[in-house]
Amino acid sequence: MTSPSPFARPGVPTSVPHGDVLGTYDSYPEAQKVVDRLAKADFPVAKLAIVGNGLTSVEVITRKRSWNRAALSGILSGAWLGIFLGLFLSFLSPTFSWQLFAAAVFIGAALGLFLQLFGYALSRRNRDFESVSQVLAANYQIVLEPGFLTRAQDVLARNP
Repeated sequence: MTSPSPFARPGVPTSVPHGDVLGTYDSYPEAQKVVDRLAKADFPVAKLAIVGNGLTSVEVITRKRSWNRAALSGILSGAWLGIFLGLFLSFLSPTFSWQLFAAAVFIGAALGLFLQLFGYALSRRNRDFESVSQVLAANYQIVLEPGFLTRAQDVLARNP
């Protein structure tokens, strides 16, 4: 038997849970609803696990990247940083200064613009699109520790 990784978080399984299968569901929210029903009936939910089977990585392309998008994104994100920095500096000074606040926003926007355009220039032609990635499962099983299956089925039968 191997020891768990020293970087493993307490309470997080280091292997796939084995035991009795309470049910198989097409979506995670369906499995979650069953676990919620068990929790509301005071079932010891620490004896359960939701296991996703048949994992697939899905990347949805959201838009094409361009110099204009990179510039706008950099200005907006930098301006937000400048707003927070400007507010922080304003709270530290004895009197509120609109000039200091505006300078912080402007400097933040300029810095964000520069960094975003620099990053876009480095990655250009390697990846000219933006996307969102997600891992989806073909189905989700609720797995219980051995000896709890009958009790869970009884709880679900009593609490529809």
